[in-house]
This record gives sequence, C-alpha cells and structure tokens, in this order.
Amino acid sequence: MSIENKVVVITGAGSGIGRATAALLGARGAKLVLGGRREGPLAEVAAGIAAAGGEAVCRVTDVTRRDDLENLVGLAVERFGRLDVLVNNAGIGPISRFDTLDIDGWDAMIDVNVKGVLHGIAAALPVFRRQQGGHIVSVVSTAGLKVVPGMGVYAATKNAVRTIMEALRQECVPHLRVTEVSPGMIATDFAGTIRDEALRRAIQTRAEAIAIAPESIARGIAFAIEQPADVEIGSIVIRPTAQD
Repeated sequence: MSIENKVVVITGAGSGIGRATAALLGARGAKLVLGGRREGPLAEVAAGIAAAGGEAVCRVTDVTRRDDLENLVGLAVERFGRLDVLVNNAGIGPISRFDTLDIDGWDAMIDVNVKGVLHGIAAALPVFRRQQGGHIVSVVSTAGLKVVPGMGVYAATKNAVRTIMEALRQECVPHLRVTEVSPGMIATDFAGTIRDEALRRAIQTRAEAIAIAPESIARGIAFAIEQPADVEIGSIVIRPTAQD
C-alpha cells in the first residue's frame, strides 16, 4: 500500500482540490504531471513540490480540448515512462436557477465537467490497456446526491460522470481501477464563477460557516490510490459534519 513512485496526472491542479492533492501526493513520493488553464499557479505548485524534495512537471491544459489531455498524458509517458493514475479534477460551477436562462453557463459546465472527463478517459485508456493496469479517479460532488434549486445543471453534470464511471468500471474489469470522490462543501473559490449575486452570497456565507479544507479531499484521493492493485475503492463521499 504505497503511493511512492506512482505516476499521477492531475487536471485542475493549480488551485483548490487539485492543488492540495498534488501537494499531498508529491509529499508521499508520487511523480506528478500537473495540468490546468493558468500557467503561473501550475508552475508555483510544481516548484513547491520540487522544493520539498518531490518531482513534478506541468503543462497548460484546457480539458475541453481533447488534444490537450492527450498531450498531458503523453508528457507523463515521455517523462516517466508510464501512467498509473489519472485524477479528473478540473471542474466549474457557474450555477444558476433555470429561469435565468444562463445557457452559456450550462454549456460551459457540460464542456468542462462532462466532456473534460471523457477527454481524460480517452487519453488514458490506451496507455492503461498497454500496461494492463491503471486507475482513474474523478471528482464529482454531493450536489448530485442531494439536488437543490440552482444546482440543476451542475448536479446533472456530476451525476453524468457517476454514470460514466460506473459503466467504465464494469467494462474494464479487472485491469482498471475506477474511483469517484464526492466532495461536499469545500473551502475553494467555487462561488467565484456564480453570476447571480444573491446565490453567490448564499453559497459564500454557507461555506464560511461549515466548509472543510481541500486537503480533506486530497486525503480521500490518496486513500483510494494507495490500495493494493486488486482493491478498488469505488466511491467516497467527504463532506463537513455540519452539512445536511
């Protein structure tokens, strides 16, 4: 049961859960390949891991572009010779009520939260097939477990990923491990993309009251990764004790 020397690709690694996961896995000896849309934060994460004695490379990655994911996985194979784990973490949440008709926001969530995961799977599966093994971890959300007003499309994208992951698990047994991790309210900049001021304030106020640190999710991801090859952690829900 070890993470040391595992080659791990993480999308959305420049901030929040992705950043916390990169730091934790790097400290435990993983070889990291970090993707995200902003070069500066990515480079900062990679440099911090290196300064602590770890190993990390990064590449600007937009998960809505299939070529970007193929290049990110290709970087892992080129640099480290293999890929052990893909963490599909990139996601956005410009949530809104349906009657605001924020169709651009709907499209963006579908492109990043659903198509981005599919692009990651498409890039990783050929490598895993050659290796006869691998692990895909996708970050979803408790928003899909308890649907509330304003979260309709966001929750739908996360539940779509749940469906994708379960089908993938059944299709790829026994060589591929598949894990979905459902965070509850986490102290990240999630609310920053919400255009509706009242909804944004409500989310921020609730987060200030109960949100837990992204490192809590990183520990859950690490737990799934460190299991022996014949053990699969299929689903993990991690939320504040105060979250209903």
